Amino acid sequence: MSAALIELAGIERVFHLGDSEVHALRRLDVSIAAGEYVAVMGPSGSGKSTLLNLIGLLDRPNAGVYRLEGRDVTTLSAEEQARVRSERIGFVFQSFHLVPRLTAGENIALPMILAGIAPAQRAERVARALGDYGLENRADHRPDQLSGGQRQRVAIARATIMQPAVILADEPTGNLDRATGEEVMRLLEALNENGVTLIVVTHDGSLGARARRQLLMEDGALQNDQSRSNRVIPEACVLPT
Repeated sequence: MSAALIELAGIERVFHLGDSEVHALRRLDVSIAAGEYVAVMGPSGSGKSTLLNLIGLLDRPNAGVYRLEGRDVTTLSAEEQARVRSERIGFVFQSFHLVPRLTAGENIALPMILAGIAPAQRAERVARALGDYGLENRADHRPDQLSGGQRQRVAIARATIMQPAVILADEPTGNLDRATGEEVMRLLEALNENGVTLIVVTHDGSLGARARRQLLMEDGALQNDQSRSNRVIPEACVLPT
């Protein structure tokens, strides 16, 4: 087993809605090793998206400790968390979250611009990413000129351009047809085969079953943590060439 990449201890998240309290996460203890492929599953309102937001440093817990690569990131300043998020965490969302006015290449380059990477290095890495994801002929197209599958490939390229330790995918096939969704999952799984930790949030049982480990959430608590040594998918995962 690889060293723990993510360690959550006693995590609680409470939201105040008027006079009531909603316990989105309850005393959660989870450890995820580097290189794992994990599906976070559960019905709507179970806490799975809240968990993803906390792991992605988009939200803070009310109690508990979160360690990422052995570092306590719970109490970092907003600026420090943003730096960790930029360098170590990649996001893939159901709705793509591409910047409408930017081209595919510019969307992919955006994390590097925010990180202050030199233009020459940005151009080289964007060109390589466009080639890896079969987007060479779409580099100058805006999101509204791309298909759903192409937009999600741009989103995955953007999520991985900083070579993160973990990719967080929130219902990554939710807006795609079956064939395109299968293609997107193969891309994500290929990244996992190459050592990137992959955490997928989904309510789709067949999608969750692809992962080697399933965390089943209910009412903000972890109800079941099950693993299997092998996952069965129709063909080997390969990145497009």
